[in-house]
Amino acid sequence: MIDEETSGTITPVEFDFDQVDFVTSDHHFGHERIIELAQRPFSSLDAMHGELIAAWNRVVGPEHIVLHLGDLALGNREESIGVTAALNGQKLLVPGNHDTISSVYRCSEAHKQQTRDLLDRWGWEVLPETVIGTRQGRSILASHYPYRGDSQPEERHAEARPLDEGLPLLHGHTHHRDHGGRGHMFHVGVDGNDFAPVPMTRIDEWLDGLWDPS
Repeated sequence: MIDEETSGTITPVEFDFDQVDFVTSDHHFGHERIIELAQRPFSSLDAMHGELIAAWNRVVGPEHIVLHLGDLALGNREESIGVTAALNGQKLLVPGNHDTISSVYRCSEAHKQQTRDLLDRWGWEVLPETVIGTRQGRSILASHYPYRGDSQPEERHAEARPLDEGLPLLHGHTHHRDHGGRGHMFHVGVDGNDFAPVPMTRIDEWLDGLWDPS
């Protein structure tokens, strides 16, 4: 379902952004070290799980659709993906570099299939790694990766990043604390958004500003 262009980047797949109510990324369920690496204010993995689930369910109802832009769960996938069963809503996943089903994650096909089965069991629909579509008639792109920027000094995974052709991009990956859009990129990761999913109404306001900067 995912093709590669001659440049090595993944070809975007069409997606209907009008169906989405919230967008988010980079929960890192099961990853205790992310507390230190991203300077999250939690005393333990259980505390982090509890707050991430509570923050999600405070805004997301059973009827809502959430687009998750990757790095959902690490460690023991059966346990860490199982934690996500407590999250409300219909859940769509665009894989990130720490998701074993990602094209950049090196593991056996059997391991990848096990992860797909776990995601299916706990209510996740897996999407391609880059999706393009429209929101209220305006073109928009979503990927785990920004056009530029990383959580480390060097920019990794060039082969999986979307090509910057000027389209507005929703992304995660950086763990930055920045809030809202920066130019034509919008960081939706939990570390920059009070650990909660971002309402698509905020994305609409950002798109309004891009199309009418006055």
